[in-house]
Amino acid sequence: MRAQIARTRCSCQRSSLRPSHSRYRLSGTSGLVVARSSGQIMPPTGNPVHTSGPQQGLQFRFGIVSDVQYADIKDGHSFLGTPRYYRASLDGLRRAVLGWKNQQVEFGIQFGDLIDGFNPKDKSETALQSVLDEFALLYKPVYHMIGNHCLYNLPRNRLNEALGIHGTSSYYSFSPHRGWRFVVIDAYDVSMLGWPESHPLHQQAKAILDEKNINENKNNPEGHEGPARRFVQFGGGISAEQLDWFVQQLADATAAHQRVIVCGHLPLHPGTCIGTCLLWNYEEVLQAIWDAGNVVATISGHTHNDGYAVDEHGVHHRVLNAVLETEPGKDCYGWLDVYADHLDLVGIGELDSQKMPFADQYDPRSPPKEQSHSVETSEAEEAALERQP
Repeated sequence: MRAQIARTRCSCQRSSLRPSHSRYRLSGTSGLVVARSSGQIMPPTGNPVHTSGPQQGLQFRFGIVSDVQYADIKDGHSFLGTPRYYRASLDGLRRAVLGWKNQQVEFGIQFGDLIDGFNPKDKSETALQSVLDEFALLYKPVYHMIGNHCLYNLPRNRLNEALGIHGTSSYYSFSPHRGWRFVVIDAYDVSMLGWPESHPLHQQAKAILDEKNINENKNNPEGHEGPARRFVQFGGGISAEQLDWFVQQLADATAAHQRVIVCGHLPLHPGTCIGTCLLWNYEEVLQAIWDAGNVVATISGHTHNDGYAVDEHGVHHRVLNAVLETEPGKDCYGWLDVYADHLDLVGIGELDSQKMPFADQYDPRSPPKEQSHSVETSEAEEAALERQP
């Protein structure tokens, strides 16, 4: 079943780098043909030691980390009892930045939820600054995206300012190297979080949850199965305006002969995570990716587990484990080495490594091909243990 949601246009201004477009269609439940699924990274490559300095054939290297969720409070537990090490997460981030420096990364990316929702509201700014101070020690650019825990603490405009995201929207792109474009989506554009109740995108999110979630408590997915469980209040989707911006970014990348890596806090593939963690309109984003033909990988956080799938078009989808739930003294970070024909994710400590070869038939200088997209729900996703990030 495919449901159509009436689109809501946002009156917010966009910067000159983010053209305004209009479309928002929220699809029903489906999955994809999955080669590898969440919980186990296949094939596992361990945590190889890479020495600093240039590697043969290496184009560039960047650091990755997700879900630090720092708070100056005593340790706690997740909804299902998984230990959370709020103070130690800052030490874990410090070691991650040091590791990046030793590996001479060109820049870093953090995939959302810098600070935790249990921060006392009068301490949110202090907690955020503590985390940003650690990133500053890299002395290289660090690119950020907003997660749900960020929005539990501070309003969107303040987060944008603190994280160096220019303009009123929280999505953007950058090109750190010739032949490459990174597109950062805002997974909480259509959301109950981060907008005043009167805002059109807040109202749209409320209408979607009222339609798609039968429970009075909209953080509760019970009564729904598989990817249909994604319609929860701690989730979100991308707006009509952002979706058209995204399509244009991919088209611009094709014209510039660029490969693309898509980054966002919420996962985009049902084979990488449980249903509650998916982007609300992940199917539309995947359709745009397939149509463009130049995206080699998507990377996200949020689930607090490593996850990986490669779809039928050879696009890799990787979800990153969380610093927050890593035992004190252990590590959970990594970096990506970018080559002409593959990505090599090097995980340190609790972050799994992954080699991601590009689809053989893909040529970034060739026009996109029309493709049919048969889909099939991942059994691993259906059977995965539920957890609320």
